[in-house]
Amino acid sequence: MNKLIKDYLIYTFIIMMTCWGICTICSLNGILLNENYFLYIPYVLGGLSPTIASFLVLKKNNKVTDFKDWLKNIFDFKHNVFSYLMVIVLGILFALPQCLISGYESGAPLFAIIFMIPMMLFGGGLEEAGWRYILQPELEKKYKFVISTLIVSVIWWLWHLPLFYIQGVSQYGQNYLAFGINILGLTFALASIRKNTNSVWLCVLFHCIINSLWGIYIFNNNIGGNIATTIILIFSSLLLVKLNDKKKIFT
Repeated sequence: MNKLIKDYLIYTFIIMMTCWGICTICSLNGILLNENYFLYIPYVLGGLSPTIASFLVLKKNNKVTDFKDWLKNIFDFKHNVFSYLMVIVLGILFALPQCLISGYESGAPLFAIIFMIPMMLFGGGLEEAGWRYILQPELEKKYKFVISTLIVSVIWWLWHLPLFYIQGVSQYGQNYLAFGINILGLTFALASIRKNTNSVWLCVLFHCIINSLWGIYIFNNNIGGNIATTIILIFSSLLLVKLNDKKKIFT
């Protein structure tokens, strides 16, 4: 394990376990998030642990000069139309099978996605400043694409675990295994976006779109539907990577 990965994982999990640990202990003792708003401070900071760790570790290892340089590397908006279309198509390939196979309940109206996507920067999107900025490409320096992506999916899945014990968050009481199956498919989609475009921003955008779709279509957490969706996403992601290797569509 190289130093950058080691530092990044240590910082991320220390921040996450400290912040979400506070929320979990409070939840187990009847001090609930939706009744005690001060708990949103550690809750939000825990969710931003991959983001905070990203800047601290990259600065420590002289990979960025300052906060402005770090932001510039994340929000790299200039990409061709095919790159943005790939993000949208992969989002559809996630949502459509979930709706058709698992079923869903209606949440916010579809047009609300315009407002939800920027809100989801702090509702998951900025995690990509760590997972896909540091972890995925650093692992790919040692391992092949598929192996690296599988490792990231396991780490990302484990990172979410405390949320399943914090009352008042969407993951509370849900099936952790079914969630992990979804994580696997989404990790492949995000890894393919990163590999094809070398862009952190497009990974952030995809993450924001997925989390927004979860608020519009409240998917039933069905293992069968999740497996089908994950198979589709993995196949599509590998196909896109292979296609880009040959045609350089997204670069």
